[in-house]
Amino acid sequence: MGVSALGYVALNVSQPARWVEFATGLFGVEVRRRAKGKALDLRIDERHHRFTLYPAKTDSMAALGWEVATMADLESLAEALRAEGIEVAAGSAALCEERKVRALYSFHEPHIGVSTEIFYGALVSNTPWAPSRGVSGYNTGNGLGLGHIVYWVKDMTATIAFYERVMGFRISDTIAWDDNDAIFMHCNPRHHSLALVAEAPGRPGGRLNHIMLEARTLDDVGYGFDIAKDMKIPMIFEMGKHTNDHMHSFYVVTPSGFGMEYGFGGRLISENWEIRHYDQPMLWGHRPPV
Repeated sequence: MGVSALGYVALNVSQPARWVEFATGLFGVEVRRRAKGKALDLRIDERHHRFTLYPAKTDSMAALGWEVATMADLESLAEALRAEGIEVAAGSAALCEERKVRALYSFHEPHIGVSTEIFYGALVSNTPWAPSRGVSGYNTGNGLGLGHIVYWVKDMTATIAFYERVMGFRISDTIAWDDNDAIFMHCNPRHHSLALVAEAPGRPGGRLNHIMLEARTLDDVGYGFDIAKDMKIPMIFEMGKHTNDHMHSFYVVTPSGFGMEYGFGGRLISENWEIRHYDQPMLWGHRPPV
């Protein structure tokens, strides 16, 4: 029981045209326009899509989708959530079609406060992914999932307990530096699919910090760094390497205001993994732009 990977992200966006320019120009996503409605699906691998953009007046998370390995796991996790006193609703046939999954349940996550879906049976497209620029692809296969997502949280202890006890995550390691306290959690061999950072002034609990996509080659990230500079995409951190997951990456600001990390070379969790506690997030680099 428990989730097996980060599956998809659905976003309400106030600037869909800027999002398309950002996502195609930097990440090479394939844009899939729907026959009905104005929503856009963004594809980065064999799945029908990993992101959905809904035009809206304000920017927010529409839904965060966590995948499970089997239908039995889906039902067990739904029951575990109900046992916590959380209202869980079965996804309608229309919603399952919209998400391109066989079955799902939705609920309001009580600690981060995000609309969350657990699902089984994501659709694999019968046509190859067609990137909008020359990229080698993303490290999403072998059960690793979309990438990772990071939130600021108000009650770190309660949030960790929920994701361990109910959602099936395990702690990978921690980093405490300056006024930051971060916990990194895995649900498959990816070093972390979820990270939690204690809230601080100007960074309230429930706010999305960033989403990470992991490239298949370091060259893709290097080219991406140059492209981000050429496109004048606001930069949060320049190229660097993390202490804990060894990811080589840089961070940019999305048109919705949260961050995106473009990385390569993240560590995988092994059977004899040892939880470690670090005092800095970077081995080198990851400096704010001058």
